[in-house]
Amino acid sequence: MNEVIGGHDLLLVTLDTLRYDVAAELAASGETPTLAGLLPGGRWERRHTPGSFTYAAHAAMLAGFMPTPASPGPHPRLFAGAFPGSETTAPRTWTFDAADLPSGLAAAGYHTACVGGVGFFNKLTPLGSALPSLFAESHWERAFGVTDPEALPNQIDRVADIMGRLPSGRRLFLLLNVASLHQPNWFYLPGATQDDGDTRASHAAALRHVDAHIGRLFALMRRPCLVIVCSDHGTAYGEDGHTGHRIGHEVVWTVPYGEFVLP
Repeated sequence: MNEVIGGHDLLLVTLDTLRYDVAAELAASGETPTLAGLLPGGRWERRHTPGSFTYAAHAAMLAGFMPTPASPGPHPRLFAGAFPGSETTAPRTWTFDAADLPSGLAAAGYHTACVGGVGFFNKLTPLGSALPSLFAESHWERAFGVTDPEALPNQIDRVADIMGRLPSGRRLFLLLNVASLHQPNWFYLPGATQDDGDTRASHAAALRHVDAHIGRLFALMRRPCLVIVCSDHGTAYGEDGHTGHRIGHEVVWTVPYGEFVLP
């Protein structure tokens, strides 16, 4: 990462609430060709989230604690705030002297921007402003949120605006929080109604929708660009009697992760 920082743009895409099992199944069956075509080996990496809901997971990731590989560690981190005694800061880790990654990257000359999706990015309350406030530029509107079936295309339109204003010599760190997988997602499943509610099948349909549009996002990014695409947490659809997240369940803690340099 010490060779990447300063020479590459950085794109962090959080597919909010995406379950690992659903993501892995769709990649294996060829139903998400855009993402599978960029993921190393065409597969998602199985990782554990640092938080069981959006705010906790993003607060950790934006401090440099990305989802951790599910295999036994230790696992050196890509980014780390200066912290004496850290056992996951290695020689190849890029370290920063700040409390959060956006501030550290800003000090390294990056423009930092956030396009939010779920409510923790809506800037309507002090809590909804906490994560966006870490960035020099942040955007949210209802058309980016969980209730709009076209949220991702709308967000990508805003990214196009950001890219159009970015000085050619300025590096970029962009966070895009995608709301499509989060409840409600029933409207992505053909033939479903609101009375049917959200299901694992509609969750999968939402991911197919994301894959159909996310290629436009990648096309907008300048090269070279390092991309991290991951979920912040999963969610339950009745497993062991659970619905939703913010619980310590396998389907919540286990998330898909991928990193690659755009071709």
